[in-house]
Amino acid sequence: MTTPTAPPTTAPIQTTQQGPAIAITGPLRDRYDEILTPEAVAFLTELHHRFASRRHDRLADRMRRRFEIGNGHDPRFRDDTAHIREDAEWRVAGAGPGLEDRRVEITGPTDPKMTINALNSGARVWLADQEDATSPTWKNVIEGQLSLRDAIRGELSFTSPDGKEYRVTAEHTPTIVMRPRGWHLPEKHVSFTDRAGRRTAASGSLVDFGLYFLHNAQALIDGGRGPYFYIAKLESSEEAKLWDDVFSFSEEYIGIPHGTIRATVLIETLPAAFEMDEILYELRDHCAGLNAGRWDYIFSIIKNYRGRGARFVLPDRSEVTMTVPFMRAYTELLVQTCHKRGAFAIGGMSAFIPNRRDPEVTARAIEKVSADKKREAGDGFDGTWVAHPDLIPTAQAEFDAVLGDRPNQVDRQRDDVHVEARDLLDLRIGSAVTDRGVRDNVSVAIRYLEAWLRGLGAVAIDNLMEDAATAEISRSQVWQWIHQDRVTQEGTPITAEYVEGLITQVIASATRSAGDRFDDAAEIFREVALQEEFPTFLTLGAYSRFLVDED
Repeated sequence: MTTPTAPPTTAPIQTTQQGPAIAITGPLRDRYDEILTPEAVAFLTELHHRFASRRHDRLADRMRRRFEIGNGHDPRFRDDTAHIREDAEWRVAGAGPGLEDRRVEITGPTDPKMTINALNSGARVWLADQEDATSPTWKNVIEGQLSLRDAIRGELSFTSPDGKEYRVTAEHTPTIVMRPRGWHLPEKHVSFTDRAGRRTAASGSLVDFGLYFLHNAQALIDGGRGPYFYIAKLESSEEAKLWDDVFSFSEEYIGIPHGTIRATVLIETLPAAFEMDEILYELRDHCAGLNAGRWDYIFSIIKNYRGRGARFVLPDRSEVTMTVPFMRAYTELLVQTCHKRGAFAIGGMSAFIPNRRDPEVTARAIEKVSADKKREAGDGFDGTWVAHPDLIPTAQAEFDAVLGDRPNQVDRQRDDVHVEARDLLDLRIGSAVTDRGVRDNVSVAIRYLEAWLRGLGAVAIDNLMEDAATAEISRSQVWQWIHQDRVTQEGTPITAEYVEGLITQVIASATRSAGDRFDDAAEIFREVALQEEFPTFLTLGAYSRFLVDED
Protein backbone atom coordinates (compact mmCIF):
# COMPACT_ATOMS: atom_id res chain seq x y z
CA MET A 1 0.00 0.00 0.00
CA THR A 2 1.39 3.40 -0.92
CA THR A 3 1.77 6.10 1.68
CA PRO A 4 -1.28 8.41 1.76
CA THR A 5 -0.66 12.04 0.87
CA ALA A 6 -3.25 13.57 3.13
CA PRO A 7 -2.75 16.55 5.46
CA PRO A 8 -0.68 15.44 8.46
CA THR A 9 -2.14 15.18 11.92
CA THR A 10 -0.05 14.86 15.04
CA ALA A 11 -2.41 12.67 17.06
CA PRO A 12 -5.85 11.15 16.66
CA ILE A 13 -7.46 13.41 19.25
CA GLN A 14 -6.08 16.71 17.91
CA THR A 15 -7.50 19.12 15.36
CA THR A 16 -6.54 22.51 13.96
CA GLN A 17 -8.18 25.92 14.06
CA GLN A 18 -8.13 26.33 10.29
CA GLY A 19 -9.83 23.14 9.17
CA PRO A 20 -10.62 20.91 7.54
CA ALA A 21 -9.97 18.62 10.48
CA ILE A 22 -11.31 15.58 12.28
CA ALA A 23 -11.42 15.40 16.07
CA ILE A 24 -11.97 12.20 18.04
CA THR A 25 -14.15 12.97 21.07
CA GLY A 26 -14.93 9.42 22.15
CA PRO A 27 -12.84 7.74 24.83
CA LEU A 28 -9.67 5.95 23.71
CA ARG A 29 -9.65 2.47 25.18
CA ASP A 30 -7.27 -0.46 24.81
CA ARG A 31 -6.05 -0.87 21.20
CA TYR A 32 -8.21 1.97 19.86
CA ASP A 33 -4.99 3.64 18.75
CA GLU A 34 -4.55 0.78 16.26
CA ILE A 35 -7.70 1.97 14.46
CA LEU A 36 -7.64 5.72 15.16
CA THR A 37 -4.13 6.20 13.80
CA PRO A 38 -2.87 9.55 12.46
CA GLU A 39 -3.11 8.09 8.94
CA ALA A 40 -6.72 7.02 9.51
CA VAL A 41 -7.69 10.43 10.90
CA ALA A 42 -6.04 12.10 7.91
CA PHE A 43 -8.03 9.87 5.54
CA LEU A 44 -11.30 10.60 7.37
CA THR A 45 -10.49 14.30 7.13
CA GLU A 46 -10.07 14.06 3.37
CA LEU A 47 -13.27 12.05 2.95
CA HIS A 48 -15.29 14.61 4.89
CA HIS A 49 -13.62 17.58 3.22
CA ARG A 50 -14.53 16.23 -0.21
CA PHE A 51 -17.91 14.59 0.40
CA ALA A 52 -19.61 15.84 3.60
CA SER A 53 -21.42 18.75 1.95
CA ARG A 54 -22.69 16.52 -0.85
CA ARG A 55 -23.98 14.10 1.75
CA HIS A 56 -26.03 16.90 3.32
CA ASP A 57 -27.41 17.83 -0.10
CA ARG A 58 -28.54 14.28 -0.69
CA LEU A 59 -30.24 14.13 2.72
CA ALA A 60 -32.09 17.34 1.84
CA ASP A 61 -33.24 15.67 -1.37
CA ARG A 62 -34.69 12.86 0.73
CA MET A 63 -36.75 15.28 2.78
CA ARG A 64 -38.12 16.92 -0.36
CA ARG A 65 -39.03 13.57 -1.88
CA ARG A 66 -40.84 12.41 1.27
CA PHE A 67 -42.78 15.67 1.33
CA GLU A 68 -43.84 15.20 -2.29
CA ILE A 69 -45.03 11.62 -1.75
CA GLY A 70 -46.85 12.62 1.40
CA ASN A 71 -48.69 15.27 -0.59
CA GLY A 72 -49.94 12.92 -3.25
CA HIS A 73 -47.10 12.78 -5.79
CA ASP A 74 -46.41 9.08 -6.21
CA PRO A 75 -42.89 8.05 -7.21
CA ARG A 76 -42.43 7.05 -10.83
CA PHE A 77 -39.72 6.01 -13.23
CA ARG A 78 -37.77 9.16 -14.06
CA ASP A 79 -38.14 10.80 -17.47
CA ASP A 80 -34.72 12.46 -17.28
CA THR A 81 -32.94 9.10 -16.95
CA ALA A 82 -34.99 7.12 -19.47
CA HIS A 83 -31.96 6.96 -21.77
CA ILE A 84 -30.08 4.95 -19.12
CA ARG A 85 -32.90 2.42 -18.78
CA GLU A 86 -33.38 2.15 -22.54
CA ASP A 87 -29.70 1.66 -23.38
CA ALA A 88 -29.28 -2.12 -23.55
CA GLU A 89 -25.51 -2.06 -23.98
CA TRP A 90 -23.97 -1.03 -20.67
CA ARG A 91 -23.03 -3.52 -17.93
CA VAL A 92 -21.69 -3.30 -14.39
CA ALA A 93 -18.25 -4.52 -13.32
CA GLY A 94 -19.80 -7.60 -11.71
CA ALA A 95 -18.39 -10.01 -9.16
CA GLY A 96 -14.86 -9.45 -7.91
CA PRO A 97 -12.58 -12.32 -6.84
CA GLY A 98 -14.29 -14.36 -4.14
CA LEU A 99 -17.77 -13.13 -5.03
CA GLU A 100 -18.44 -15.38 -8.02
CA ASP A 101 -20.63 -17.74 -5.95
CA ARG A 102 -22.83 -16.05 -3.36
CA ARG A 103 -25.55 -18.65 -2.96
CA VAL A 104 -25.65 -18.33 0.84
CA GLU A 105 -24.58 -15.25 2.80
CA ILE A 106 -24.70 -15.01 6.58
CA THR A 107 -25.35 -11.67 8.23
CA GLY A 108 -24.43 -10.45 11.67
CA PRO A 109 -22.63 -7.92 13.86
CA THR A 110 -18.87 -7.61 14.13
CA ASP A 111 -18.12 -8.33 17.78
CA PRO A 112 -15.38 -10.98 18.17
CA LYS A 113 -17.65 -13.92 19.01
CA MET A 114 -20.08 -13.26 16.15
CA THR A 115 -17.21 -12.61 13.76
CA ILE A 116 -15.64 -15.99 14.56
CA ASN A 117 -19.00 -17.76 14.32
CA ALA A 118 -19.63 -16.20 10.91
CA LEU A 119 -16.18 -17.13 9.62
CA ASN A 120 -16.71 -20.74 10.77
CA SER A 121 -20.28 -20.92 9.43
CA GLY A 122 -19.67 -22.44 5.99
CA ALA A 123 -21.45 -19.59 4.19
CA ARG A 124 -19.97 -18.27 0.94
CA VAL A 125 -20.15 -14.63 2.09
CA TRP A 126 -20.30 -12.88 5.46
CA LEU A 127 -22.09 -9.55 5.62
CA ALA A 128 -20.06 -7.89 8.38
CA ASP A 129 -22.75 -5.54 9.59
CA GLN A 130 -21.91 -2.21 11.15
CA GLU A 131 -25.43 -1.00 10.32
CA ASP A 132 -28.83 -2.43 11.34
CA ALA A 133 -27.40 -5.42 13.23
CA THR A 134 -25.08 -3.22 15.29
CA SER A 135 -26.09 -0.86 18.05
CA PRO A 136 -23.80 2.11 17.23
CA THR A 137 -22.14 2.55 20.60
CA TRP A 138 -18.60 3.90 20.35
CA LYS A 139 -17.38 0.58 21.72
CA ASN A 140 -19.18 -1.37 18.99
CA VAL A 141 -18.02 0.97 16.24
CA ILE A 142 -14.30 0.82 17.07
CA GLU A 143 -14.06 -2.67 18.49
CA GLY A 144 -15.98 -3.96 15.49
CA GLN A 145 -13.22 -2.47 13.36
CA LEU A 146 -10.65 -4.23 15.54
CA SER A 147 -12.45 -7.56 15.08
CA LEU A 148 -12.42 -7.12 11.32
CA ARG A 149 -8.78 -6.06 11.28
CA ASP A 150 -7.73 -9.10 13.32
CA ALA A 151 -9.92 -11.51 11.36
CA ILE A 152 -8.54 -10.39 8.01
CA ARG A 153 -5.00 -10.99 9.29
CA GLY A 154 -5.81 -14.37 10.85
CA GLU A 155 -5.21 -13.03 14.37
CA LEU A 156 -8.69 -13.07 15.88
CA SER A 157 -9.55 -15.09 18.99
CA PHE A 158 -12.02 -14.60 21.82
CA THR A 159 -12.52 -15.96 25.33
CA SER A 160 -15.96 -15.52 26.84
CA PRO A 161 -16.49 -14.47 30.46
CA ASP A 162 -17.19 -18.12 31.34
CA GLY A 163 -13.86 -19.18 29.86
CA LYS A 164 -15.05 -20.62 26.54
CA GLU A 165 -12.52 -20.08 23.77
CA TYR A 166 -13.45 -19.18 20.21
CA ARG A 167 -11.09 -19.59 17.26
CA VAL A 168 -11.44 -19.51 13.49
CA THR A 169 -11.10 -23.15 12.47
CA ALA A 170 -12.73 -23.25 9.03
CA GLU A 171 -10.47 -24.20 6.15
CA HIS A 172 -12.41 -21.91 3.81
CA THR A 173 -13.86 -18.78 5.39
CA PRO A 174 -16.55 -16.62 3.77
CA THR A 175 -15.67 -13.61 1.66
CA ILE A 176 -16.19 -10.53 3.83
CA VAL A 177 -18.56 -7.82 2.59
CA MET A 178 -18.69 -4.99 5.12
CA ARG A 179 -21.83 -2.85 5.55
CA PRO A 180 -21.21 0.70 6.82
CA ARG A 181 -23.98 2.82 8.27
CA GLY A 182 -26.36 4.65 5.93
CA TRP A 183 -25.91 8.25 4.82
CA HIS A 184 -28.44 9.50 7.39
CA LEU A 185 -26.55 8.35 10.48
CA PRO A 186 -23.97 10.55 12.24
CA GLU A 187 -20.98 9.50 14.31
CA LYS A 188 -21.07 11.89 17.25
CA HIS A 189 -17.83 10.63 18.79
CA VAL A 190 -16.04 12.10 15.77
CA SER A 191 -16.44 15.71 14.67
CA PHE A 192 -15.50 17.42 11.43
CA THR A 193 -14.51 21.07 11.14
CA ASP A 194 -14.58 22.44 7.59
CA ARG A 195 -12.42 25.22 6.16
CA ALA A 196 -14.98 27.81 7.22
CA GLY A 197 -14.71 26.67 10.83
CA ARG A 198 -18.12 24.98 10.93
CA ARG A 199 -18.11 21.94 13.21
CA THR A 200 -20.53 19.05 12.77
CA ALA A 201 -20.78 15.41 13.73
CA ALA A 202 -18.99 13.14 11.29
CA SER A 203 -20.81 10.87 8.86
CA GLY A 204 -21.28 7.34 10.19
CA SER A 205 -20.98 6.10 6.60
CA LEU A 206 -17.63 7.75 5.98
CA VAL A 207 -16.23 6.78 9.39
CA ASP A 208 -17.18 3.11 9.00
CA PHE A 209 -16.06 2.90 5.38
CA GLY A 210 -12.92 4.98 5.86
CA LEU A 211 -11.52 3.09 8.84
CA TYR A 212 -12.21 -0.32 7.32
CA PHE A 213 -10.89 0.59 3.88
CA LEU A 214 -7.69 2.29 4.99
CA HIS A 215 -6.66 -0.46 7.37
CA ASN A 216 -7.73 -3.50 5.35
CA ALA A 217 -7.89 -2.78 1.62
CA GLN A 218 -4.38 -3.96 0.80
CA ALA A 219 -4.60 -7.01 3.07
CA LEU A 220 -7.87 -7.99 1.38
CA ILE A 221 -6.37 -7.51 -2.08
CA ASP A 222 -3.36 -9.61 -1.08
CA GLY A 223 -5.76 -12.33 0.06
CA GLY A 224 -7.61 -12.17 -3.24
CA ARG A 225 -11.02 -11.19 -1.83
CA GLY A 226 -11.82 -7.53 -1.47
CA PRO A 227 -12.33 -4.81 -0.48
CA TYR A 228 -16.11 -5.26 -0.77
CA PHE A 229 -19.05 -3.34 0.69
CA TYR A 230 -22.80 -3.52 1.15
CA ILE A 231 -24.39 -0.09 0.73
CA ALA A 232 -27.53 0.55 2.78
CA LYS A 233 -30.54 2.86 2.67
CA LEU A 234 -29.89 4.47 -0.74
CA GLU A 235 -32.83 6.46 -2.08
CA SER A 236 -31.56 7.73 -5.44
CA SER A 237 -28.97 7.35 -8.16
CA GLU A 238 -27.45 10.64 -6.99
CA GLU A 239 -26.71 8.96 -3.65
CA ALA A 240 -25.17 6.07 -5.56
CA LYS A 241 -23.02 8.51 -7.52
CA LEU A 242 -21.78 9.97 -4.24
CA TRP A 243 -20.67 6.51 -3.10
CA ASP A 244 -19.04 5.87 -6.47
CA ASP A 245 -17.02 9.06 -6.14
CA VAL A 246 -16.00 8.04 -2.59
CA PHE A 247 -14.79 4.72 -3.97
CA SER A 248 -12.87 6.27 -6.85
CA PHE A 249 -11.15 8.82 -4.62
CA SER A 250 -10.28 6.17 -2.02
CA GLU A 251 -8.73 3.87 -4.61
CA GLU A 252 -6.57 6.71 -5.91
CA TYR A 253 -5.69 7.79 -2.37
CA ILE A 254 -3.99 4.49 -1.50
CA GLY A 255 -2.82 3.71 -5.00
CA ILE A 256 -4.92 0.73 -6.09
CA PRO A 257 -6.54 0.28 -9.52
CA HIS A 258 -9.83 1.97 -10.26
CA GLY A 259 -12.65 -0.56 -9.92
CA THR A 260 -10.96 -2.70 -7.27
CA ILE A 261 -13.78 -1.96 -4.82
CA ARG A 262 -17.00 -3.87 -5.38
CA ALA A 263 -20.29 -2.76 -3.85
CA THR A 264 -23.64 -4.49 -3.50
CA VAL A 265 -26.51 -2.05 -3.01
CA LEU A 266 -29.49 -2.88 -0.86
CA ILE A 267 -32.71 -1.82 -2.56
CA GLU A 268 -34.59 -1.22 0.65
CA THR A 269 -36.37 2.09 0.07
CA LEU A 270 -39.35 2.80 -2.14
CA PRO A 271 -37.67 5.61 -4.14
CA ALA A 272 -34.71 3.35 -4.93
CA ALA A 273 -37.02 0.71 -6.41
CA PHE A 274 -37.85 3.20 -9.16
CA GLU A 275 -34.15 3.83 -9.89
CA MET A 276 -32.52 0.41 -9.91
CA ASP A 277 -31.10 0.80 -13.42
CA GLU A 278 -29.80 4.25 -12.59
CA ILE A 279 -28.19 3.12 -9.33
CA LEU A 280 -26.40 0.32 -11.15
CA TYR A 281 -25.31 2.75 -13.85
CA GLU A 282 -23.81 5.31 -11.47
CA LEU A 283 -21.91 2.55 -9.65
CA ARG A 284 -21.15 0.49 -12.75
CA ASP A 285 -17.35 0.51 -12.36
CA HIS A 286 -17.67 -0.69 -8.76
CA CYS A 287 -20.93 -2.63 -8.68
CA ALA A 288 -21.36 -6.35 -8.03
CA GLY A 289 -25.14 -6.41 -7.65
CA LEU A 290 -28.29 -5.50 -5.75
CA ASN A 291 -29.92 -7.01 -2.68
CA ALA A 292 -33.63 -7.13 -1.87
CA GLY A 293 -33.63 -5.57 1.61
CA ARG A 294 -37.15 -6.65 2.40
CA TRP A 295 -37.64 -5.35 5.94
CA ASP A 296 -36.44 -1.81 5.40
CA TYR A 297 -38.39 -1.78 2.14
CA ILE A 298 -41.63 -2.46 4.01
CA PHE A 299 -40.68 0.24 6.51
CA SER A 300 -40.05 2.68 3.65
CA ILE A 301 -43.51 1.98 2.20
CA ILE A 302 -45.13 2.72 5.56
CA LYS A 303 -43.00 5.81 6.18
CA ASN A 304 -43.72 7.39 2.82
CA TYR A 305 -47.44 6.58 2.77
CA ARG A 306 -48.22 6.86 6.46
CA GLY A 307 -50.55 9.85 5.95
CA ARG A 308 -52.10 9.00 2.59
CA GLY A 309 -55.28 7.28 3.77
CA ALA A 310 -56.76 3.85 4.37
CA ARG A 311 -55.71 2.47 0.96
CA PHE A 312 -52.08 2.60 2.08
CA VAL A 313 -52.49 1.00 5.51
CA LEU A 314 -50.85 -2.42 5.81
CA PRO A 315 -52.21 -5.19 8.06
CA ASP A 316 -50.34 -7.11 10.77
CA ARG A 317 -46.62 -7.31 10.10
CA SER A 318 -46.83 -11.09 9.83
CA GLU A 319 -49.23 -10.74 6.89
CA VAL A 320 -46.86 -8.62 4.81
CA THR A 321 -45.09 -11.54 3.17
CA MET A 322 -42.88 -11.77 0.11
CA THR A 323 -45.82 -13.00 -1.97
CA VAL A 324 -48.07 -9.94 -1.59
CA PRO A 325 -48.39 -7.91 -4.84
CA PHE A 326 -46.04 -5.01 -4.14
CA MET A 327 -43.30 -7.27 -2.78
CA ARG A 328 -43.54 -9.64 -5.74
CA ALA A 329 -43.30 -6.72 -8.17
CA TYR A 330 -40.29 -5.25 -6.38
CA THR A 331 -38.30 -8.48 -6.19
CA GLU A 332 -39.04 -9.63 -9.73
CA LEU A 333 -38.05 -6.22 -11.09
CA LEU A 334 -34.83 -6.41 -9.08
CA VAL A 335 -33.85 -9.78 -10.57
CA GLN A 336 -34.70 -8.67 -14.09
CA THR A 337 -32.79 -5.38 -13.75
CA CYS A 338 -29.70 -7.01 -12.25
CA HIS A 339 -29.37 -9.78 -14.81
CA LYS A 340 -29.91 -7.40 -17.70
CA ARG A 341 -26.82 -5.50 -16.50
CA GLY A 342 -24.60 -8.44 -15.52
CA ALA A 343 -25.19 -7.87 -11.81
CA PHE A 344 -25.95 -10.39 -9.08
CA ALA A 345 -29.40 -10.38 -7.48
CA ILE A 346 -29.20 -11.35 -3.80
CA GLY A 347 -32.30 -12.28 -1.82
CA GLY A 348 -33.27 -11.09 1.62
CA MET A 349 -33.35 -12.52 5.11
CA SER A 350 -36.24 -14.57 6.40
CA ALA A 351 -36.71 -13.62 10.05
CA PHE A 352 -37.42 -17.18 11.25
CA ILE A 353 -34.58 -18.71 13.26
CA PRO A 354 -34.12 -22.13 14.87
CA ASN A 355 -34.15 -22.81 18.58
CA ARG A 356 -31.78 -25.58 19.59
CA ARG A 357 -33.79 -26.18 22.78
CA ASP A 358 -37.13 -26.49 20.96
CA PRO A 359 -37.30 -28.98 18.07
CA GLU A 360 -40.80 -27.86 17.10
CA VAL A 361 -39.71 -24.24 16.70
CA THR A 362 -36.67 -25.38 14.72
CA ALA A 363 -38.76 -27.53 12.40
CA ARG A 364 -41.14 -24.66 11.76
CA ALA A 365 -38.26 -22.26 11.06
CA ILE A 366 -36.63 -24.68 8.62
CA GLU A 367 -39.95 -25.18 6.82
CA LYS A 368 -40.50 -21.42 6.49
CA VAL A 369 -36.94 -20.67 5.42
CA SER A 370 -36.93 -23.53 2.93
CA ALA A 371 -40.08 -22.20 1.24
CA ASP A 372 -38.66 -18.67 1.18
CA LYS A 373 -35.36 -19.71 -0.39
CA LYS A 374 -37.04 -22.07 -2.86
CA ARG A 375 -39.11 -19.13 -4.09
CA GLU A 376 -36.04 -16.88 -4.37
CA ALA A 377 -33.97 -19.44 -6.25
CA GLY A 378 -36.89 -20.14 -8.57
CA ASP A 379 -37.36 -16.43 -9.24
CA GLY A 380 -33.77 -16.12 -10.44
CA PHE A 381 -31.90 -14.80 -7.41
CA ASP A 382 -28.22 -15.72 -7.35
CA GLY A 383 -27.95 -16.03 -3.59
CA THR A 384 -29.68 -15.23 -0.33
CA TRP A 385 -29.20 -14.23 3.32
CA VAL A 386 -29.55 -16.19 6.52
CA ALA A 387 -29.13 -14.91 10.07
CA HIS A 388 -28.22 -18.19 11.77
CA PRO A 389 -25.57 -20.80 10.88
CA ASP A 390 -28.04 -23.67 11.37
CA LEU A 391 -30.06 -22.34 8.40
CA ILE A 392 -27.18 -22.44 5.93
CA PRO A 393 -27.77 -26.07 4.85
CA THR A 394 -31.47 -25.35 4.28
CA ALA A 395 -30.83 -22.28 2.17
CA GLN A 396 -27.98 -23.90 0.27
CA ALA A 397 -30.05 -26.94 -0.58
CA GLU A 398 -32.68 -24.80 -2.28
CA PHE A 399 -30.11 -22.88 -4.30
CA ASP A 400 -28.13 -26.02 -5.11
CA ALA A 401 -31.30 -27.52 -6.54
CA VAL A 402 -31.57 -24.66 -9.02
CA LEU A 403 -27.93 -23.74 -9.63
CA GLY A 404 -26.30 -27.14 -9.55
CA ASP A 405 -22.61 -26.61 -10.28
CA ARG A 406 -23.17 -23.14 -11.73
CA PRO A 407 -21.96 -20.30 -9.47
CA ASN A 408 -24.95 -18.11 -10.31
CA GLN A 409 -27.82 -17.66 -12.75
CA VAL A 410 -27.08 -14.19 -14.08
CA ASP A 411 -27.71 -15.53 -17.58
CA ARG A 412 -31.41 -15.96 -16.69
CA GLN A 413 -32.81 -12.71 -18.06
CA ARG A 414 -36.44 -12.83 -16.82
CA ASP A 415 -37.85 -11.31 -20.00
CA ASP A 416 -41.24 -12.48 -18.78
CA VAL A 417 -41.30 -9.77 -16.08
CA HIS A 418 -43.25 -6.59 -16.86
CA VAL A 419 -43.46 -4.30 -13.83
CA GLU A 420 -45.06 -0.88 -14.00
CA ALA A 421 -45.12 1.89 -11.43
CA ARG A 422 -48.60 0.97 -10.25
CA ASP A 423 -47.44 -2.58 -9.52
CA LEU A 424 -44.83 -1.31 -7.07
CA LEU A 425 -47.60 0.62 -5.28
CA ASP A 426 -50.22 -2.14 -5.18
CA LEU A 427 -50.57 -2.50 -1.43
CA ARG A 428 -53.68 -4.69 -1.50
CA ILE A 429 -53.27 -7.64 0.84
CA GLY A 430 -56.77 -8.41 2.06
CA SER A 431 -55.91 -9.03 5.70
CA ALA A 432 -56.88 -7.09 8.79
CA VAL A 433 -55.11 -5.48 11.70
CA THR A 434 -55.69 -7.61 14.78
CA ASP A 435 -55.41 -7.09 18.50
CA ARG A 436 -52.51 -9.51 18.52
CA GLY A 437 -50.78 -7.65 15.68
CA VAL A 438 -50.85 -4.38 17.62
CA ARG A 439 -49.73 -6.06 20.85
CA ASP A 440 -46.89 -7.91 19.10
CA ASN A 441 -45.61 -4.72 17.48
CA VAL A 442 -45.51 -2.90 20.80
CA SER A 443 -43.86 -5.82 22.56
CA VAL A 444 -41.24 -6.50 19.89
CA ALA A 445 -40.28 -2.86 19.47
CA ILE A 446 -39.83 -2.25 23.19
CA ARG A 447 -37.89 -5.47 23.78
CA TYR A 448 -35.65 -4.78 20.81
CA LEU A 449 -35.00 -1.20 21.91
CA GLU A 450 -34.11 -2.40 25.39
CA ALA A 451 -31.46 -4.70 23.93
CA TRP A 452 -30.28 -2.00 21.49
CA LEU A 453 -29.69 0.39 24.39
CA ARG A 454 -27.49 -2.28 25.98
CA GLY A 455 -25.41 -2.49 22.84
CA LEU A 456 -27.09 -5.38 21.01
CA GLY A 457 -28.15 -4.74 17.43
CA ALA A 458 -29.53 -8.15 16.38
CA VAL A 459 -31.78 -9.91 18.88
CA ALA A 460 -33.78 -13.16 18.87
CA ILE A 461 -37.32 -12.34 20.04
CA ASP A 462 -40.15 -14.90 19.92
CA ASN A 463 -38.07 -17.09 17.60
CA LEU A 464 -37.59 -14.32 15.06
CA MET A 465 -34.41 -12.36 14.38
CA GLU A 466 -35.13 -8.70 15.02
CA ASP A 467 -32.92 -5.79 14.06
CA ALA A 468 -33.38 -2.05 13.60
CA ALA A 469 -35.35 -2.56 10.37
CA THR A 470 -37.97 -4.86 11.87
CA ALA A 471 -38.28 -2.58 14.90
CA GLU A 472 -38.92 0.29 12.49
CA ILE A 473 -41.79 -1.62 10.89
CA SER A 474 -43.32 -2.31 14.29
CA ARG A 475 -43.27 1.25 15.55
CA SER A 476 -44.23 2.87 12.21
CA GLN A 477 -47.23 0.59 11.83
CA VAL A 478 -48.43 1.58 15.28
CA TRP A 479 -48.02 5.28 14.40
CA GLN A 480 -49.92 4.85 11.13
CA TRP A 481 -52.73 2.79 12.65
CA ILE A 482 -53.30 5.49 15.27
CA HIS A 483 -53.23 8.39 12.83
CA GLN A 484 -55.44 6.60 10.28
CA ASP A 485 -58.04 5.75 12.95
CA ARG A 486 -57.79 2.02 12.41
CA VAL A 487 -59.97 -0.45 14.29
CA THR A 488 -58.79 -4.02 14.80
CA GLN A 489 -60.61 -7.04 13.45
CA GLU A 490 -61.89 -7.61 16.97
CA GLY A 491 -63.37 -4.10 17.10
CA THR A 492 -60.73 -2.34 19.20
CA PRO A 493 -60.01 1.28 18.18
CA ILE A 494 -56.26 1.77 17.90
CA THR A 495 -55.65 4.93 19.86
CA ALA A 496 -52.69 6.37 21.72
CA GLU A 497 -54.44 5.52 24.97
CA TYR A 498 -54.91 1.90 23.93
CA VAL A 499 -51.26 1.60 22.93
CA GLU A 500 -50.20 3.24 26.19
CA GLY A 501 -52.01 0.47 28.00
CA LEU A 502 -50.12 -2.12 25.95
CA ILE A 503 -46.83 -0.43 26.84
CA THR A 504 -47.72 -0.75 30.52
CA GLN A 505 -48.50 -4.46 30.03
CA VAL A 506 -45.20 -5.10 28.23
CA ILE A 507 -43.18 -3.43 30.96
CA ALA A 508 -45.13 -5.20 33.71
CA SER A 509 -44.54 -8.62 32.12
CA ALA A 510 -40.84 -8.07 31.40
CA THR A 511 -38.23 -9.97 33.36
CA ARG A 512 -36.47 -7.09 35.07
CA SER A 513 -32.87 -6.99 36.27
CA ALA A 514 -30.42 -4.45 37.59
CA GLY A 515 -29.26 -2.25 34.76
CA ASP A 516 -31.98 -3.18 32.31
CA ARG A 517 -33.22 -0.46 29.95
CA PHE A 518 -36.94 -1.19 29.70
CA ASP A 519 -38.00 2.19 31.06
CA ASP A 520 -35.80 4.00 28.55
CA ALA A 521 -37.01 1.72 25.77
CA ALA A 522 -40.63 2.48 26.58
CA GLU A 523 -39.85 6.19 26.56
CA ILE A 524 -38.23 5.93 23.13
CA PHE A 525 -41.19 3.94 21.82
CA ARG A 526 -43.61 6.60 23.01
CA GLU A 527 -41.59 9.25 21.21
CA VAL A 528 -41.42 7.41 17.88
CA ALA A 529 -44.89 5.81 17.84
CA LEU A 530 -47.24 8.02 19.88
CA GLN A 531 -46.17 11.59 19.15
CA GLU A 532 -47.81 13.75 16.49
CA GLU A 533 -44.59 14.06 14.49
CA PHE A 534 -43.12 10.98 12.83
CA PRO A 535 -39.34 10.67 13.27
CA THR A 536 -37.78 9.45 10.03
CA PHE A 537 -35.65 6.89 11.91
CA LEU A 538 -36.09 5.75 15.49
CA THR A 539 -32.33 5.32 15.84
CA LEU A 540 -31.49 8.99 15.25
CA GLY A 541 -32.97 10.52 18.39
CA ALA A 542 -32.29 7.46 20.52
CA TYR A 543 -28.64 7.44 19.47
CA SER A 544 -28.10 11.11 20.32
CA ARG A 545 -29.91 10.86 23.62
CA PHE A 546 -28.75 7.51 24.98
CA LEU A 547 -25.67 6.18 23.17
CA VAL A 548 -23.39 9.20 23.00
CA ASP A 549 -22.95 10.52 26.52
CA GLU A 550 -22.91 7.02 28.00
CA ASP A 551 -19.73 6.18 26.12
